Amino acid sequence: MLFTPLTLRSVTLPNRIAVSPMCQYSSRDGLPNDWHLVHLGARAVGGAGLVFTEATAVDPVGRISPQDAGLWSPEHRDAWRPIAEFIAAQGSVPGIQLAHAGRKASTYSPFAGSGGVADADGGWTPVGPTTEPFVSAYREPVALDGAGIAAIVERFAQAAVWAVEAGFRVVEVHAAHGYLLHEFLSPLSNTRTDGYGGSPEGRLRFALEVVAAVRAAVDVPVFVRISASDWTDGGLTVDDSVEIARALTAAGADLIDVSSGGSVPHAEIETGPGYQVSFAEAVRRKADVPTGAVGEITEARQADRIIADGAADLVLIGRELLRDPYWPLRAATELGVDASVPAQYRRVSY
Repeated sequence: MLFTPLTLRSVTLPNRIAVSPMCQYSSRDGLPNDWHLVHLGARAVGGAGLVFTEATAVDPVGRISPQDAGLWSPEHRDAWRPIAEFIAAQGSVPGIQLAHAGRKASTYSPFAGSGGVADADGGWTPVGPTTEPFVSAYREPVALDGAGIAAIVERFAQAAVWAVEAGFRVVEVHAAHGYLLHEFLSPLSNTRTDGYGGSPEGRLRFALEVVAAVRAAVDVPVFVRISASDWTDGGLTVDDSVEIARALTAAGADLIDVSSGGSVPHAEIETGPGYQVSFAEAVRRKADVPTGAVGEITEARQADRIIADGAADLVLIGRELLRDPYWPLRAATELGVDASVPAQYRRVSY
């Protein structure tokens, strides 16, 4: 089942394996470069059906670090184009994750340190639902007003248009891991009392506006990544996320990419093989929407069982594909499936 096609709107993925978005912290001024071409291109050569970029900021102040990739101008669109074209030429579907880091922005990359980056070192003032920083070492954000929220909604829509013009065939909206849209969704970080806070409907409003705007702007499949659980008392639960998934789908999402955590630094997350798959299954069955599963999926038969059991429609693999770009080809061999091996590599077996 892992190697059966998946059709969403007019796009057909050749298999159910996706490269999960993974930040590379290797851009200058948000522009992708040869590193991104080789990194993402190798995963397409390795047989993944869908290859996602890293979290790609729709606004310069939406980058996690000064080294994050972005898509906020035609120049960025043109820089992404050869990467999307190469992925597609290998038979994979190129996808892009559009993101805004919110109060987690202007931080050092893991290569450079930790904490907030000062203006003098290339940082900036982040934005968020309130003025509360994620942790004391991060910069204090400015609370977004209605005009600021509307501007970010438009930036997501414009970035989606540029993404499709660059050749991407799937667009994912990042609403997880404690970044801006998740900051508004979670009661742990959203203590506003206006129309974008308070009730579950108010906290959901920003994400719905973004998804609806992206859906209106492009005709490709739209995914949304959510954190199905905040892993903390008083935070989002799986039951909350079922309702969120229903609403996001009604707003135009085609698949809910189900992750978890990231809203607060003190959450105690119980990790292990496939530890988030049950979240994807709950959302899929209770909300009756297509889902993607992610989180310590490392073995071919494990991934195949997720699809065969109906726990998810897609598996998104991260670290294992950093270890081995050709994991999909090896998985096909293990499962007894004929994979499409590039002609240049057919002299070896997987």
